[in-house]
Amino acid sequence: MPVRADDLPVTAAAADPSPPPGLVVTGRYDQLPGYGVNRPRGSDSWLFTFTLGGCGLLRQGAARARAGAGDLVVLAPGTSHRYTVAPGAERWRFWWTHCRARPSWTPWLTPYAVSDGLYAVPAVPGALHGRIDAAFGRMLADARGPAEGTPREPDPLRAPDPVAVAHGGLARELALCALEEIVLLAAGAARTTPHSAPDPTQPPAPGADARVRRAEELIAADPGAPHSVRSLAESVALSPSRFAHLFTLCTGRSPMRALREARLRHAARLLEATDLTVERVAAASGFTSPFHFSRIFRECYGVPPGAYRAGER
Repeated sequence: MPVRADDLPVTAAAADPSPPPGLVVTGRYDQLPGYGVNRPRGSDSWLFTFTLGGCGLLRQGAARARAGAGDLVVLAPGTSHRYTVAPGAERWRFWWTHCRARPSWTPWLTPYAVSDGLYAVPAVPGALHGRIDAAFGRMLADARGPAEGTPREPDPLRAPDPVAVAHGGLARELALCALEEIVLLAAGAARTTPHSAPDPTQPPAPGADARVRRAEELIAADPGAPHSVRSLAESVALSPSRFAHLFTLCTGRSPMRALREARLRHAARLLEATDLTVERVAAASGFTSPFHFSRIFRECYGVPPGAYRAGER
């Protein structure tokens, strides 16, 4: 049964599901104190929020992130979450999108991980706010139908604020392309303290540590190999503790996190391009337990491996 925008709850109770991961649902809200969404079982889809004004508070499991103007906060599926107008704030104006994230987005967001499944990209420069706002506006217009023409700026005085569900392949892909632009702009230009995060679209700079680049090459060449912090450290002649510290400093994520992301990307490619069983895909990607593989694949992509294969085909 298709989900219509009118059917989507403003405030979710424990039994209210999030939109299915195959849909792209976008909206713009201006909420007052008392607004909140609570999903104890988490969501089946990713949730992207970009704050225009006021302040929100988002929780994913035990982790939390405050969202002020110019902050992009992303919640991955599968873990209990809650988001509200922040205590003491007069309102929270924000764009939001539920969808299945593209695999390429995870490395862009990883330097901003607050915990597994919660990403907070802070302080996107003000010069980009208008462009990000316009990209969300295009998502809203394209979800209603690409043939309707140029997207119009939503009226902030409207109640309720506009919500649209992307129906059909063209509308869905156009909306996802706009969201990809938003993620790339925010992750690539955000200011962090005290150091700037690496540009997510660029390979390591020539001055980056060659030992870290070598470890990344080893992981990329064979994600399914039995890599460990110790084995990678030995391959570049470092102690495990020194290697782990240096790798995290240079890439913004731990070696094992980078390895898991590489294995998941490799598994996704195998599911897309082969007819291997899920068990064999898990083994070929370095996961010893098919159950564990299915669980973390769903956390990353929003659907189990079998459903991901069916959706891609």
